[in-house]
Amino acid sequence: MIQVLAFYLFAAVVIASAVFVILSRNPVHSVLWLILAFFNAAGLMVLVGAEFIAMLLVIVYVGAVAVLFLFVVMMLDIDFASMRAGFIRNMPLGVAVAVILLAELLLVVGAYGAGGIDIGTADGSRATPLGLSNIEALGALLYSDYILLFEIAGIILLVAMIGAIVLTFQPPKPGARGRQNVGKQIARRPEEATVMKNPEYGKGVEL
Repeated sequence: MIQVLAFYLFAAVVIASAVFVILSRNPVHSVLWLILAFFNAAGLMVLVGAEFIAMLLVIVYVGAVAVLFLFVVMMLDIDFASMRAGFIRNMPLGVAVAVILLAELLLVVGAYGAGGIDIGTADGSRATPLGLSNIEALGALLYSDYILLFEIAGIILLVAMIGAIVLTFQPPKPGARGRQNVGKQIARRPEEATVMKNPEYGKGVEL
């Protein structure tokens, strides 16, 4: 019984949050509603036994993607007047996309009502072993059969990160201040250090 109540609670909050994401006039509020929707979607994943997907929703989508959206929206100076003008100008295109999506949804509902597609019978070779959670089973599969693809994906992400750092790095200008020289700091001698003095009033400063 508690599972059913939790499902309806999470599902209702997800739907309400998604509606407020669209209807909110403030972009910051929209991102906050999106974060709430992600959290409740993670709760739904826990209910169906997909703990790994639930952690991905919280760590990746809430902890990285949604927070990045929030920072970007808060740092941008958004001109709402031009945004509304662009919305009115692109309304015919938006209506056309909405009609296409509606037709696709109706097609999916009709195909589902006509019966499922026969894609064969599962042989059970990829079933989760007894005594293992889906996270452990996914890790065992990922680091055995798909280890090469996993390593290639990691190398691609590493190269992308290094490329972004190289493209955005700006070398210091000659004579520019505010840059640390680590080697010079390490080689500094005690007698070269700056000493803080607290001179008495009227007695000057000792050099």
